[in-house]
Amino acid sequence: MKKTVRAFCLYLVLIPVASSAQWVSVGNVTGVQSNPSSVEISAAEVKVRIDALSPRVIRVRYTNGTSAVHRESFAVVGAQSFHAPTIQVQPNSDAVEFSTGVLRVRVTKSPLRIAFLTPSGDTITADAAPAAFQGSAFRVWKQMPIDEHYFGLGDKAGPIDHRDQAFTMWNTDAYGWRSGTDPLYKSIPFFLALRAGAAYGIFLDNTYRSSFDFGKASRDRYSFGSDGGDLDYYFFYGPDPKQVIADYTALVGRTPLPPLWSLGYQQSRYSYETEARVREIASEFRSRHIPADVIYLDIDYESERRPFTIDRTRFPNFEGMVRELGAAGFKLIPIVDLHLKQEPGYKPYDEGLAGDHFVKNADGSLYVGPVWPGPSVFPDFTRASSRAWWGSLFQEFSAMGVRGIWNDMNEPSVFVSPDKTMPLTVVHRVQENGESRTTDHREIHNVFGMENARGTYEGLLRSKPDLRPFVLTRAAYPGSWRYAATWTGDNSATWEHYRLSIPTLLSLGVSGYTFSGVDVGGYAGSPTAELLTRWIELGVFLPFYRNHTEKGSRDQEPWVHGPEHEAIRRRYIELRYRLLPYIYTGMEEASRDGLPLMRPLFLEYPSSKDLVTNDREFLFGRDLLIAPKVQETMDAYTVNLPEGSWYDFWTGVAVPKAPAVHVDPALDSLPIYVRAGAIIPMQPVVQNTTEVPHGPLQLLVYPGPDCRGSLYLDDGETFAYQHNQFYRAEFTCQSSGQEVRVRAQVLSSAFRPWWTEINLIVAGFDSAPAGVTAGGKIITGWTYDQARHAVSITVPAAAITQELVIR
Repeated sequence: MKKTVRAFCLYLVLIPVASSAQWVSVGNVTGVQSNPSSVEISAAEVKVRIDALSPRVIRVRYTNGTSAVHRESFAVVGAQSFHAPTIQVQPNSDAVEFSTGVLRVRVTKSPLRIAFLTPSGDTITADAAPAAFQGSAFRVWKQMPIDEHYFGLGDKAGPIDHRDQAFTMWNTDAYGWRSGTDPLYKSIPFFLALRAGAAYGIFLDNTYRSSFDFGKASRDRYSFGSDGGDLDYYFFYGPDPKQVIADYTALVGRTPLPPLWSLGYQQSRYSYETEARVREIASEFRSRHIPADVIYLDIDYESERRPFTIDRTRFPNFEGMVRELGAAGFKLIPIVDLHLKQEPGYKPYDEGLAGDHFVKNADGSLYVGPVWPGPSVFPDFTRASSRAWWGSLFQEFSAMGVRGIWNDMNEPSVFVSPDKTMPLTVVHRVQENGESRTTDHREIHNVFGMENARGTYEGLLRSKPDLRPFVLTRAAYPGSWRYAATWTGDNSATWEHYRLSIPTLLSLGVSGYTFSGVDVGGYAGSPTAELLTRWIELGVFLPFYRNHTEKGSRDQEPWVHGPEHEAIRRRYIELRYRLLPYIYTGMEEASRDGLPLMRPLFLEYPSSKDLVTNDREFLFGRDLLIAPKVQETMDAYTVNLPEGSWYDFWTGVAVPKAPAVHVDPALDSLPIYVRAGAIIPMQPVVQNTTEVPHGPLQLLVYPGPDCRGSLYLDDGETFAYQHNQFYRAEFTCQSSGQEVRVRAQVLSSAFRPWWTEINLIVAGFDSAPAGVTAGGKIITGWTYDQARHAVSITVPAAAITQELVIR
C-alpha cells in the first residue's frame, strides 16, 4: 500500500563549478510514496525512485521533468533475476530510510541527498551534495574518504587505481594512445570502490558522453555525470568485491562460454596479403611445432577494401584455403568493418539501401562518411531489422567454413572528421522489445559498436545454430561481452605498452569484460627480440591471446629473431596449451559468476592494504600469480606475495615465508607462483585444440589450507553443454605433517573425457613417503622427485574418486 508523507518546503541549492554556468540542484523533499520494494520521492519537478532489486542491489532513477522518459536499457538484461526484498520505509522529520536486511538506504530531506549505510549505520557511500542538473546534463557528487580506491571503467590507460584521476566515456579511435590517453575505445561506466577491505560498485546506465572524476577536481569528493539522457544508476554492495562484480554482471549479462579454440594462440597482422602467404604462415607453425589455432585476415583480403568481398587476384581459392586450414587445425577469422562503400552494384550497399537499413542525416538523407573503401554508409544497428539484415550477410562466409568474425573500426571511426566519428546530429531509429523511436548520435555513439557486434554474433548463430559464434570487437559498452571478445586496440611495440597490458586488462576484467586481450608484441612499430619474447610469455596468461601488428612493421611471428627466441616462445605457447584445462574451466566459471580469469590481487585479498593498488602482478584464476618483468631497465625486483604460503611454479618448491620475494628473471623465465591449497589441471601438449591429447590428465597438487580445484570439459564447439552434456569434477586435499589425502568428486560425466589415466604430482614432501594407497589399496609405481619435493603417481581415471593417501 502506498503511503503519502506530508510535503516539505522546496528551495534550490546552487553549486558553483569551474565554468561560468551553474548547476541547479534539487532542493528539499516535497513528498514520499512507498511501495513493497521501492520508494518514490518528489522534490519540485524532480522525482527520484529508489528500487531495492535485491538486498545488495539498489537502483536510483532521477526524472527531471513532469513526466518520466522511458528508454529501454541497452545494457540491463538481468533485472528480473534478482529477488526484490520487502522494505519498510521509516520517514521522520529529517530523513526517509529503509533497510534491505543487508544495507540501509537513507534519503536526507533538507536538501535531498542519498546515503548507503551498513546495518549498523556506518556509511558505505553518501552524496556529498544534492544531484544537480544543467539543461540536459546532470552530475552526482559523493563523499570520497581518503583511503578509498576506485577501479574499473573499462580500458583506461594508466594505473588500475583511478583515484585522483578523471575520465570520459566516449568511444574513440585512439591510434597512438599512451599512458594517460583518454578517452579510448570503450565506454564502460561502472566502477568498483574498495575501502578497508569492503567494496561497493556503481553503474551509471547512460549511453551519452559521461565523465567520472575521482578527486581530480576536489580532494574530498568524487563525481559522475553525463551530457544528456537519464540519471539512472545502480548501487551494488559487497562487501566482498567478488560479490559486487557477480551482482553487476548478473544485471548486465556475462560472457557466454567461448569455443575452446578461441582460447588457443592466435596469429594476425595487417596484413597477410595473399593466399600464398597465409598458407605459408600456417605451414611454418606446423613444421616448427609451434601450437596455434587461429589466423586472421585484415582488410587487404577484400576487394577494394569493401566488407563482404574477396580479392580473387590475391585469394583465388579462398574457399579451398579455408577448408585446408581447417584440416590442419586452423580457424580463419576475417575482419569485417561496419562501413559499407557507397557504390551502386555493390551488393551490401544495394541491399541495405533497398531495405532502408542505413543511418541518416537529420534532413533524411543518407549519412556518408569516408573510411577505408572511400565514401561509406553505416547500418543502423539499433534497428532489430537492420541487425538481422547485417547478420544475413555472413551466411556466405559461414558456408565457406569461416568460424569467427573480427569487427573493427566500430566506435564508429570515420576519417577526416576532427572528432573521428559521425556528426552528433545523425539520426538513429531504435527498435527494441516493442519500442520504436528516433534519437541522435549523442545517445547511440557509445553503443554503436556493441550493437554492431550483436548483429554479427546473432547472424553467425543463425547461420550455424549448433556452433558457438566467435566475434572480436574493438568498441564496447556494458553487456558487449554477451556477444564478443575484445582487445585494447592499437597499442605500440614498446615496453610502456607491454607494462600497460596488465592494468588495462585488469580494469576491463573488473568492469565485466572477462574475455579480453592486447595485441601481443604491439601493433604500432616493431618490438625488439627481448620485448616480443617477454610479451609472448605474458600472453600465456591473458584471456585472449593474439599476436598482431600493423602494415609496414617487421614480421612478428614466434620464429623471428632466431632459434634461441623461437625455442623460448614455443615453450610458453606450449604452456598455454598445457594449461587449457585450467583456462577453460576458469572461463566456464566466468560464464556463471562473471569473475574475470585475469584478476587484480585485491579481488582475492581485499583486506591486504599493500596489494590494493598493485598492478604489476596479477592472478590468473584463483591460484596462479604472475609477476613479469615490466621495465626494460629493471634488474632484480620485488614480488609481493599475498598472505598464506606459495610455491614456485617452475621448481615446485615452497617459497620461503616472507612478505616479498626478490627475483631477477632471465629471458626465458617468467616468475609464476601457485597458491598453497591449489589443484591445477593440465594436459599434454597439442598443436591445436582439435587434436586429442595423448597421455594422462595431470593434476598438480599443492597442499595447503582450503585445498581445492575443479575441472570442466565439453566438446568445445557446440551448445550441447546447455543440455548437460559436459564433464565436471571437484578435487580436494587435506594435509597433516607428511600425510596428504586427495579426493575427487565427479559431479557430471555426461561428456566422456579424453583421458583414461590421471597423473598426480603432489608437492610439499621434504622426503620420500613410506607409501601410497588408493581406496585403502597399496599403489606401486610412484616416484619421488627430491629436487621438486614432489611425489608423482599415475592411476586409472576411475581411481581418482577413491581417496588417495600419501604418507
